Parts: sequence; C-alpha cells; structure tokens
Amino acid sequence: MTGGAFYLLCGVWALVMLAIFIQAIRLSYRIEARSPDLTNRSGFPRNAMMFHTVTNLNVARDEETQAMRRRMNRLLLIVVAGFAVMWAGLYLVRSTGA
Repeated sequence: MTGGAFYLLCGVWALVMLAIFIQAIRLSYRIEARSPDLTNRSGFPRNAMMFHTVTNLNVARDEETQAMRRRMNRLLLIVVAGFAVMWAGLYLVRSTGA
C-alpha cells in the first residue's frame, strides 16, 4: 500500500469513527431527555452523561428508552472495534516493515 493510499484510508476511517461517535452522543442526549433523573434542570449547558446511559444509571426503564440505550451501546462498541482494527493494522504494517 502506498503512503498516499494509507493516509487516505486513515482519514476515511477517522471520519467514519467520528460520525459514529457523534451519533452515540446524540442518542445519549435523547436518552437523558427521556429520563427524569438525568434531565438537565440547571439551565446551564453540560456534557452528555454517557457514563450514566451506558451503565443504565438513573435511566428510564420504558422499552423505547432501553432500545435507544442498547443502540447507543452498539455504536460505542463499533467505535471501540474500529480502534482495535486500526491498532492491529498499524501493528501489522510496522511489523512487516512495509
């Protein structure tokens, strides 16, 4: 693989991982809005409470919210798997000396 093609592949991979992660963040905000214990009542902006939504802490128990949470967890697993594949690819490229 030439250097230019490798950089193009890495750039596309980064954009795909970023898009998937942004989808997960947006889902986290939607889950928070549906969960009374996670709703932002302070009036000030805050970061997504992804730890709470991933671990199901104070998340509404209705089926639709739980389905959204499972979808968000799948998206985050895709991001983790993407990083693992990229790490393995970089390891193989470096070990072969190409």
